[in-house]
Amino acid sequence: MLVAPQAQVWMDFWVPRGDALWDDDVVLSARWLGEAWAGALASLGVEGLQVHEGRSAATQWSGLVCFGGLGPGEVSVAGAKVVGLSQRRTREGARFLTVSILAWDPSRLARLLCLDRESEARATSHLLATATGLCEVVAGWNLGADGPSMVETVESRVAQSLP
Repeated sequence: MLVAPQAQVWMDFWVPRGDALWDDDVVLSARWLGEAWAGALASLGVEGLQVHEGRSAATQWSGLVCFGGLGPGEVSVAGAKVVGLSQRRTREGARFLTVSILAWDPSRLARLLCLDRESEARATSHLLATATGLCEVVAGWNLGADGPSMVETVESRVAQSLP
């Protein structure tokens, strides 16, 4: 994950064991959060949202790039991942970490992987097809002008969509 100021929306959640949202099954346990993100994005006019309900779907690049594959509870638009989700589980509960990238530019990330030119080009091409950013799916958003307000808007909409 390439992290930069005002380049992504991060939201983390804690669910204690025994909470109504808790599920021992790691695949099922992420669904509520993916559905909350999907509800938030739908409220912003995004269509074609899908919450991944199965096990992780690995690709050639998913071992190196978070947005290179698709995991339980993650949200995609027309097959392109728009919300990443991971969980860290302990005896006490689970911490869910979520992220959505504002503008998806996998070429910057591919350059950091120290690949030869051909592999870098293949990685960039693959990653362009497997993920997308909020600016690409929310009509009328412009990162240069709207970055900070976009983050606040998404955070607010996700919070409103929580069960």
